[in-house]
Amino acid sequence: MSPAEAPLLAVSDLVQEFEVRGRGGVRAGVVQAVSGVSFEVQPGETLGIVGETGSGKSTLARAVLQAPRPRSGSVVFRGADLVRLRGRSLLEARRQLQMVFQDPYASLDPSWRVEEIVSEPLVAHRVGDRASRRRRAAELLDLVRLDPRTYGHRRPRELSGGECQRVAIARALAGRPAIILADEPTGSLDSATSAGILTLLGELNRRGATILVVTHNPEIAEAASRVIRLRDGRVEHDSGAG
Repeated sequence: MSPAEAPLLAVSDLVQEFEVRGRGGVRAGVVQAVSGVSFEVQPGETLGIVGETGSGKSTLARAVLQAPRPRSGSVVFRGADLVRLRGRSLLEARRQLQMVFQDPYASLDPSWRVEEIVSEPLVAHRVGDRASRRRRAAELLDLVRLDPRTYGHRRPRELSGGECQRVAIARALAGRPAIILADEPTGSLDSATSAGILTLLGELNRRGATILVVTHNPEIAEAASRVIRLRDGRVEHDSGAG
């Protein structure tokens, strides 16, 4: 397979286990939350991973990010197995895999203004000067359908849940990551607002973004190139298989 044909992300036989502690902290057993899951994400694809509560989908997303590392298996990103990376090499790889969380209020600093939140990754990695970072923040807010003149100086408490989630998506895009991992991005939103977020993810994908969406929302099928269904930590169905 040539580099141009290689998947951007290849997860193979991933297993994640957690110890169960009983009374007095005594080890009572092991729960296997993810059991031998494999999938690939191609450049420019939106992959939906769907499952009910307890299916292992959020655990899977965090295992991809090595937070924490999986018990076994491989997570190959741009030719490097993240499971084997350590220190600075892992941090550099993880910069290219940006997470969007379920609760936008919890993921945004309540004391910061929206413009500061969106540009924070650029500040952290010393990208550009103040003026260029402000321009980039304005571009990203426009991209997620928030007028920077209206929203740039607001704080999270002045926004709706859907608006906060759009800010979180803009921040995730700031460093031009290779993949956006969205963990239940509509989980705390009403149905109408959820539909707007899924539409936005579809628009971003059409602009070239590669997106991995973990959700219980079956409507992701309308925005995704492919859908994998998890049950009890295993792949029950892959719409792209065969």
